[in-house]
Formats: sequence, C-alpha cells, structure tokens
Amino acid sequence: MFHIVAKEAKNRFGQLLTTAMKGPVIIDKNNKPIAVVLSIEEYERLEKIEEDSLVLKAQIALKDGFIGEEESENFLKELLNA
Repeated sequence: MFHIVAKEAKNRFGQLLTTAMKGPVIIDKNNKPIAVVLSIEEYERLEKIEEDSLVLKAQIALKDGFIGEEESENFLKELLNA
C-alpha cells in the first residue's frame, strides 16, 4: 500500500488521485496514518461486502430467532444493573 504525507498529498492532489486508481493510498500526518484514498470501484466493492454481511446477519437472525424490542430493553437494563 502506498503512503504519502498530508502536505505532499495536498500539493500533488492529481497524482494522488491517479495513484489511488491503482490501489489504496494512506495519508500520514505527524507520522500517523489519518486517511485512506481509494478508487470509487474499490469503495463500491467494500460497500457491497458490508451490505452483503448485514443481509447475511439479518438472514441468520430470522432463521435462528431474535428477541424483540421490549425483551432487548429488559435484557440491557438487567445487564446494566448487574
């Protein structure tokens, strides 16, 4: 994965975008990673993975059963009071 410092990313924004089309670019500030720039295709791929994961979790909950809102509230109250 490519790294670039924030000041350089600002000064070479066009190059940053071109590089992000090839793979994620980590932007560092004060020697710490603060952001990642990625292509729209990669972003959409990650969004799809997240969406698919949520659908799968919902399907599992429906199949295995789940508790309702009132039961959830009571459970959390008991847990917090313990």
